[in-house]
Amino acid sequence: MSRVPPPVSKTTHLSTYRRLTPRDRLLLSWLAEHYLLSTHQIGRALFDSRRTAQQRLTILHRLDVLHRFTFANPDGTPETPYLYTLGPVGLRLHPDAYHDPDQLGLKPPRSSIERVDRLARARTVHHLLGVNQFFVDLHAHARAHPDTAVLRWWSEQHATAVYHRAKVFPDGHGIWTAHGHTVGFFIEHDRNTENVSRVLRKLKGYERLARTGPRFPVLLWVPGARREASLLDALRGAPLPMPVATAVHGDDPAGPVWTLTADPLRRRALHELPADPGPAGYPDPAHGYRHGEDEDDDCDVDDFDEEEYDDDLLEGEEFDDDV
Repeated sequence: MSRVPPPVSKTTHLSTYRRLTPRDRLLLSWLAEHYLLSTHQIGRALFDSRRTAQQRLTILHRLDVLHRFTFANPDGTPETPYLYTLGPVGLRLHPDAYHDPDQLGLKPPRSSIERVDRLARARTVHHLLGVNQFFVDLHAHARAHPDTAVLRWWSEQHATAVYHRAKVFPDGHGIWTAHGHTVGFFIEHDRNTENVSRVLRKLKGYERLARTGPRFPVLLWVPGARREASLLDALRGAPLPMPVATAVHGDDPAGPVWTLTADPLRRRALHELPADPGPAGYPDPAHGYRHGEDEDDDCDVDDFDEEEYDDDLLEGEEFDDDV
């Protein structure tokens, strides 16, 4: 039985704002751009323990900062952990949040509940969570290795808006730095739902971009070794102007798991992949994570004391997010 206090009807948005920590605000910026993250993903990217993540997420849900939902199996048991997205307060802080991953031309939702309904019915929700998991795992690696960092994490919609003239439609775009090396990349999250020829056709846009713009590696993140072998065979000897690398889904995409199609004899770490950012160069690693084109987020989630925030809500209480 939950002992966390229920939402207080007299709480105003202004009084809620003062409760938001730098880590909370970073999470809200992610949810504004990337729609959904699960309890596990948020805990892995931002917290030292699952329990602490559950406690904080429960409080944010009770304060209407976040909405949450889950999908059910036929027997009524949860199919997924709680999936979190912007609640009324979160959407008020991010009125320009992306609102529909399937139908980009729809009018913005009239409420946060309508936005949740669109997300819950989206055909691409599991694909979206898979792409987000890739970047969550990079953030988790960076938390454990201080000499590494995610300098940029753009969603499909953000990256497409920037690179649409080349007809590039990546599942995501990021910039990773490690051991003094910085690599920009595009990610194609493959779930083995398309034939190999269709995957290869996606590379045409990246070829156009590489001729006039940045030559970032295209990462084909695939579900199994057989799928990876098929793609490597199909791309063997292809004269591509940009690097293409493959790897099998795992929990450490920063590690030595990547095979370049031009040199398939050894695996490389992500920071070892060749990349040319073009004249614009890379953002300064000293500026930390960048949510947008020119927006720095200087939050250091590790500077926050787990034991001090919202003591008035947590003291002697238990949380109710056990999914």
